[in-house]
Amino acid sequence: MGDVFIRFSHVKKRFGPKIIYTDLDLEIRRGETTTVLGASGSGKSVMLKMLIGLLRADQGTITYDGNEIQSMSEQAMHDIRRRIAYLFQGAALFDSLSVGENVAYGLREQFWDTMSDSEIRERVAQSLTSVGLPGIEEMRPSDLSGGMKKRVALARTLALQPEVLLYDEPTTGLDPINTARINHLINGIKKAFGITSIVVTHDMGTAFSVSDRMVMIGRGKVLMAGSMDDFRNTKEPYVRDFIDGKAPETEDVSSLLAS
Repeated sequence: MGDVFIRFSHVKKRFGPKIIYTDLDLEIRRGETTTVLGASGSGKSVMLKMLIGLLRADQGTITYDGNEIQSMSEQAMHDIRRRIAYLFQGAALFDSLSVGENVAYGLREQFWDTMSDSEIRERVAQSLTSVGLPGIEEMRPSDLSGGMKKRVALARTLALQPEVLLYDEPTTGLDPINTARINHLINGIKKAFGITSIVVTHDMGTAFSVSDRMVMIGRGKVLMAGSMDDFRNTKEPYVRDFIDGKAPETEDVSSLLAS
């Protein structure tokens, strides 16, 4: 992989009494796919939102391509956001717009002054083809399956030709066939475009299918970072239980059933 592209250094974040991060240290290298694992509420999506400036860290630094984003002006942050695309967990398509209009939406918002209508239509067509959905521009989101909606959302992010792609639970709610299709697309996009990717997921099948490197967060920090083999062979109890889908042995199951 390339040089360090994104760095979280000694980041702290809390919401009132709820502590999310006490000391987050994480490096993302250019061109790699890093999968971030962690229990619900551990701060995976918070990390992505801090990177694009939707949330601010309480302490610490976050750098993008050598630029410290915590102290950036809103205009400078806008320029950074143009280089990053975010694939939302629920696809977030506009029901009132056609598929083509959905894919074109970001282009019209960000490049209205530099792209003509014909250039936008061509980019939309290319992006839909790249996710295996050519020629569906006139369809409506309501006509699509869950897997197709995810792929249209992915086409919308690819249309922006980003440097970094953030995947927030890209396979949630999909059947095994569509999950495999999305995993294949993530790998194909990395190979074809060299995009730096951060994948947040609970799905261990996805994690082991798409990752160059995996990271486990919890207890306010990175608990483990390494290759897929490192995670497959780990003996660290918390990480092992998460991978194997086991509840902690100390958990009182009877109290959970009674609640």
